[in-house]
Amino acid sequence: MIGIASYGVYVPLYRIKVEEIAKQWGENPANIKSGLLVEEKSVPDLDEDTATMAVEAARAAIRRANLDPKAIGAVYVGSESHPYAVKPTATIVAAAMGAPHLITAADFEFACKAGTAAIQTCMGLVALNKIKYGLAVGADVSQSSPGDALEYSAGAGGAAFVIGQDKIVAEIEEYASFTSDTPDFWRRDLQKYPVHGGRFTGEPAYFRHTIAATEALMERAGLQPTDFDFAVFHQPNGKFPLKAAKTLGFTTAQLEPGLMVTHFGNTYSASSLIGLAATLDMASSSQRILVTSFGSGAGSDAFAFRVTDLIDEVREKAPKVEEFLLSKRYLDYAAYAKHQRKIRM
Repeated sequence: MIGIASYGVYVPLYRIKVEEIAKQWGENPANIKSGLLVEEKSVPDLDEDTATMAVEAARAAIRRANLDPKAIGAVYVGSESHPYAVKPTATIVAAAMGAPHLITAADFEFACKAGTAAIQTCMGLVALNKIKYGLAVGADVSQSSPGDALEYSAGAGGAAFVIGQDKIVAEIEEYASFTSDTPDFWRRDLQKYPVHGGRFTGEPAYFRHTIAATEALMERAGLQPTDFDFAVFHQPNGKFPLKAAKTLGFTTAQLEPGLMVTHFGNTYSASSLIGLAATLDMASSSQRILVTSFGSGAGSDAFAFRVTDLIDEVREKAPKVEEFLLSKRYLDYAAYAKHQRKIRM
């Protein structure tokens, strides 16, 4: 039985409201909110980046289950905003949490599903009994061009999951992936901001892949939407996961516990993983959770998790997602632009 032995989350303190961004560009905030179902988004502090958020999430995961960092045999960090073009984030995370030098470590990149790809890699090494635990992290400081539609939703955050076979809090019952070459979103080398390919974003990219991966998972596992207590989909905005859920036969009630995009924005590689963490924060033993990520370019990973009775032993030992929802400080657009380094100093 392979699954999650622990988990941790980190979201920056700072936020900016949709109204503040809309005011800067002369847009109607009511239209933006109804179109995206986003109220505000997280913003990194001046000294925060993907590496620092990944470290904080990883430390929380280690602390939550009181794990010995020396038991970690692999560290993989998924992101599309690694601070270095040539220099791994994973080695920084491993060193900061006190992992041994005899580990395998690497950075992953597959747009917003790099974190779930890291989970799958850890699963393989654990299944082969090559490592006891693997650490998979999804973290991002999302980029958005000033005035672009992405600016209203591109947030920041990180989530870390320890994968193993010992003392697991959620069993991975099954998984499935769906991948194609669909150019819906990209950022070329040395280009500061990403570009989104309008008409490819919805049906050919997000919906095709999330729905296909979820259907494949349910077919493999012999499950139906009603067999799940909760469902988490990648959250580029509030509308897309709701539409995908409805198409597949899931209810809004199944989605609500993990729908964090309204408060944090799209945290990219951390998006579906923060949603999973928020769901684990309140799930009970034997309840089942569906998680389907999505990464532009494009692909989706879908998982069926079954919560174990060990969840109650670890849940309160590290900050819950709710704590990050409540702890926040608002920025005006000028301070936000400085924090996001849209203003070069």
